[in-house]
Amino acid sequence: MTILQLHDVAKSFGEGSQRVDAVRGVTFAVGRGEVVALAGPSGSGKSTLLALAGALLSPTSGAITVDGKDITRYGARARTRYRRDRVGFVFQGSNMVPFLTARENLLLVGEFGGIDRSALRRRADELLEKLDLAGVRDQIATRLSGGERQRVAIARALMRDPALLLVDEPTASLNLELGIRVVDALVNEVHVRNKACIMVTHDDRMARRADRLVEIRDGQVLAG
Repeated sequence: MTILQLHDVAKSFGEGSQRVDAVRGVTFAVGRGEVVALAGPSGSGKSTLLALAGALLSPTSGAITVDGKDITRYGARARTRYRRDRVGFVFQGSNMVPFLTARENLLLVGEFGGIDRSALRRRADELLEKLDLAGVRDQIATRLSGGERQRVAIARALMRDPALLLVDEPTASLNLELGIRVVDALVNEVHVRNKACIMVTHDDRMARRADRLVEIRDGQVLAG
């Protein structure tokens, strides 16, 4: 079953001689329980495509559907709700609140949207256990290793049970061993929880751990 579908999506910035076509006529889909690695050189449109799928940007043309709903038709409030409830973001840096513990960082995200606090605590503990972080749940963020912080970031992205995970270079600051652990944890959670995931990466070793590779050059998808 398809969760995310992009159909002939384009995104341009500027006008006239200053116009830049960052994404040009992109069409592809991501299914439930699938991790798609999005690869390409710097400036190829990877991050723009991720921002479009996450409704951080609106396309110049084309349609983007998530669970059959065209998010390009959403107004500002609906887009905010979509990002809050349907998308989990994982960025290059873990972006944790440094003076909070691993568990508190998860609970902070979950509090937006009126979820019962006891249910939030159970979900946070479940995710930390699944990602082999139960032993550091009460450690403040500054005392966690790079790999632990990135796994906390994955757990945080899953707190609201999103349909779609959008992951931007999650291993950029990690060594190979830690990078593999982080990506394997991400892939496992997507498979077990039946989510859809796009993972931007420049590392072929990480891309090979995904279910499928999509290559993008000059704003256009070449394979996948």
